[in-house]
Amino acid sequence: MTGRLNSAQPYALGLFRIVVGLLFACHGTASLFGYPESPMGGAAPAVGAWPGWYAGVIEVVCGALVLIGLGTRAAAFLASGAMAYAYFDVHQSMALWPIANGGDAAALFCWAMLLLVFTGSGALGLDRLFAARGARTSGEQSPEREKVAA
Repeated sequence: MTGRLNSAQPYALGLFRIVVGLLFACHGTASLFGYPESPMGGAAPAVGAWPGWYAGVIEVVCGALVLIGLGTRAAAFLASGAMAYAYFDVHQSMALWPIANGGDAAALFCWAMLLLVFTGSGALGLDRLFAARGARTSGEQSPEREKVAA
């Protein structure tokens, strides 16, 4: 059982990355463009308004990069930092616990993105595709080819 689960780990991580990236990008588009409509409503921030507009841009760009698995670690690092800032600067002053201060999404995104910083993109991402292509052009074997060769 453990062997089967371990062999599926890169794909589970890839699906996790895709879902987190999509949800994160949706938060950004809801904040910047009002779509999809947020249940909390609210007007879109003016271009360049601190911190709302910048947070929305970070959410859209980093969410899209994480979604497609391109520059995953760097995008996830920036996104994690933005969510930590959002939690401690915006939400923490209202109450101690995330469920009480409305910061549970910021806290979850912060930790999910931080996990992706350390794990990378997993399967199904452009990071892995480019790494395999780079290994082939430099004469090295990609990790997938080494598994086949073994």
